Amino acid sequence: MVTRVAIPQRMNHTTPAVGSSGKIDWDAIRQGIVGMVGRTPMVRLNTMSQETGCEILAKAEFANGGGSVKDRAAYFLIKDSEEKGLIKPGGTVVEGTAGNTGIGLAHMCLALGYKCVIYMPDTQSKEKIDMLKTLGADVRPVPAVAYTDPDNYNHQAKRFAESIDNAVWTNQFDNTANRKAHIETTGPEIWQETDGKVDAVTFGTGTGGTLAGVATYLKDKNKNIQTILADPQGSVLYNYIKHGKLERSEGSSITEGIGQGRVTQNLQGAPIDDALCILDTDAVNMTFRLLHEEGFFVGASSGLNVSAAVQVARMLGPGHTIVTCLCDTGQRYYAKLFSKDFLQSKDLLDCIPEHYRTSLH
Repeated sequence: MVTRVAIPQRMNHTTPAVGSSGKIDWDAIRQGIVGMVGRTPMVRLNTMSQETGCEILAKAEFANGGGSVKDRAAYFLIKDSEEKGLIKPGGTVVEGTAGNTGIGLAHMCLALGYKCVIYMPDTQSKEKIDMLKTLGADVRPVPAVAYTDPDNYNHQAKRFAESIDNAVWTNQFDNTANRKAHIETTGPEIWQETDGKVDAVTFGTGTGGTLAGVATYLKDKNKNIQTILADPQGSVLYNYIKHGKLERSEGSSITEGIGQGRVTQNLQGAPIDDALCILDTDAVNMTFRLLHEEGFFVGASSGLNVSAAVQVARMLGPGHTIVTCLCDTGQRYYAKLFSKDFLQSKDLLDCIPEHYRTSLH
């Protein structure tokens, strides 16, 4: 029998609390979209928990105001720029992003009065590009080339920010304000919401901010908590953690925003215990299981995270608590991830149970 973790009740984080005087507790009301960064629900994934005999828990990061885990980094990156005097009112925020950090930044810029310019690889989903444009961002898709190439989207973003007045390149990959966001928010939330009874955390990694920040905070609380990097095919991080070599694992991945060809400043020195290489077949299968068995319409990075959490649960054995996150919604990937033709072209259709393919277009 699985011992369920008691999740503390936090009514004030979702609805205004009314005291005995009948007055609303105004501290319970979120202050604009900035106030919607963090304090996302912790959700028990029932089917996966029952299968493994463990508590498989996930932070519902699509509940952030901008719809993804990257809202946390976006806010902290802007806040860091403001505190350092790198940007003045009405200035321009510039970033190189695969999509979600850009979407988070665009939301924050609208609320805080900044302009937003986004450089991104032209391999990213049309849904993300369209959303960024709707949010008023100046979107500049560029050819996807390696970080070592001077025309990599990050380098182009940096050059553009340096070429105009009152602009800042927020540099999500190597600006450790990203990691700080998760040291100050995600890590403490996980600790509080599980009442400290967490045995392992696992996350896919792009910038490294989420895993590094959460690992740093939780290891400080309890050094025995296992911190495990979940890596897609074609990334170097699995081999880096396992063997100390920056060598890509075999294949490539349809996931967006995770996987890496280098060790970022956010990831550098993070207390990571182990790594798993998650196949696209497993990530996609789990994405459709989450939809049809749990009711969560999420992207493949969330499927990868939960697939990793299940693998960690099986490694540790019954009775443990594993935490991951659901990064964003599946709507951002609808044209590809939920396309029968696309999945077939990537040899991924067969990994989806036939009775779940009703969700495909």
